[in-house]
Amino acid sequence: MTRPRRSLLYMPASNLRAIEKARDLPCDAVVLDLEDAVAPEAKAAARETALAVVREGGFGRRELIVRANGLDTPWGRDDLAALAIAGPDAILVPKVNDAAEVAAYDALIAAAPAHTGLWAMIETARAMFRLEEIAAQARTTRLSGWVMGTNDLAKEMRATLDVERVPFLGFLAQSVAAARAYGLTILDGVFNAIDDDAGLEAQCRQGRAFGFDGKTLIHPKQIGTCNRVFTPSDAELAAAQAVVAAFALPENADKGALRVDGRMVERLHLAEAEAMIALRAMTDASGTPAS
Repeated sequence: MTRPRRSLLYMPASNLRAIEKARDLPCDAVVLDLEDAVAPEAKAAARETALAVVREGGFGRRELIVRANGLDTPWGRDDLAALAIAGPDAILVPKVNDAAEVAAYDALIAAAPAHTGLWAMIETARAMFRLEEIAAQARTTRLSGWVMGTNDLAKEMRATLDVERVPFLGFLAQSVAAARAYGLTILDGVFNAIDDDAGLEAQCRQGRAFGFDGKTLIHPKQIGTCNRVFTPSDAELAAAQAVVAAFALPENADKGALRVDGRMVERLHLAEAEAMIALRAMTDASGTPAS
C-alpha cells in the first residue's frame, strides 16, 4: 500500500454543495457516485458535475474516485469515456460478475492517464464464485482495488445484513484472500445505521480483523470511528517496533523465531510488524486524525 485507505466516503455527484465540504473532511478518499445515489433524470448533470470537480481538484492528500454507471445501463459508456479523459485517481465500476467484464471496462478507459486505476464493486452472487479470476485481471489490466457492495449482495441473496453479517462471513474472508493473492486494495462495505455508533465500531473492528484496508462510508460522522479503528494504535505500534528491534540485533541475524515480550514471533511476524509501522507512518504523515 502506498497510501492509507481507511475511510472512503461516498458522495452523490449530483450534490455539489456536499462535495465542496468534502475537500476538508478527514477521510482518506472521496467517491463521487454517479450510480446508486443519483436518480435517472439527474445522471447526465451529475456526470458533468463530477467531471468539473475532478478538473478543479483541491482534495489535497485525499484520493478522488468516481463510481460510474454499469455497462448494462444507458449511461455507462458515456461515463467511462468522459472519466477516462478527466483522469480521477480511480474509476470504480459496479456489479462486476467475472473477468471478462473487468477486461471490457479496462478497454473502455484505455485513454485514461497512467495514474487512473480501475476499481471494481464486488457485490453480486455470481462474483462470489469467480473471485480469483476477477482478481487475476490485476496482472493484465488497470485493476488495482475492490470495494465490497454488501447491500447489493444482501439484496440478491435475500439475506439479513446486520452488524455481525453472519451470512456473509465466508464471502468476506474469501474476497480478502483473493484480493491479497493479486495485490489489490480491498475496502469493506458500508454500514447503513448512521446513528448506531457502537454498531459501526463493531463492524469496523470486524472488517479490520478480516484484513480489509478500510471501509466505505455513507455519512461524514462515520469517518472518525473508521479512521481510529483502521489506524494501528500506539500499543500496536510499540509491539511492532519491539519485534523489528529484536530481529535487528546482531545475535538474532540467523534466527527464524524469537521470544519477544512473552510471545513467540517468526520472520513472518517481522514482515507484519514492518507493514504496520509503515501504515502508521502513512497515517501520521497524512495529517488525518485517528479519532
